Amino acid sequence: KEILEKYHDPFTLRWEGVIGSTHVPSQAEWEQLLTNCSAFLFYGMERFLSHTLLNRLVAMNISKCHLMILLDLVQSKQSYQRVTNSDIHKSCPHIALERPTETAVLLSLAGVHSIIANQWYTTLQENAERLEILSENLLRIGKTTGQTVHILQK
Repeated sequence: KEILEKYHDPFTLRWEGVIGSTHVPSQAEWEQLLTNCSAFLFYGMERFLSHTLLNRLVAMNISKCHLMILLDLVQSKQSYQRVTNSDIHKSCPHIALERPTETAVLLSLAGVHSIIANQWYTTLQENAERLEILSENLLRIGKTTGQTVHILQK
């Protein structure tokens, strides 16, 4: 909410999305948001692909999406339990496709131009700091994604 307020003009006026505290997005909402965006931000718990249906994602055309930022891979006791219960019904290869590198490959094959994503598990605080750095550099300063990722790597 702080980021939305801080960058309200002129950027967030055209932003669409779902805040998970209001409700859990349906598969149809995920698909609508992904196929109609020029940039997509996921800031949430666990693996991004654990929230969507993999077979539907790989069939999608997401070529309008120039940038996808995945600030995922945060665990809580509740999120871990949810994913564990969900993973019971998935094959080992399916779960393997939800890992960070495989997720980036699948999203790229679906048409996403650039992907910024965590490579390993992190904390909510660290993701909040990353989001602040990304927002500041991409939105306020106007740096390129490459320049911004370089700043994140430091």
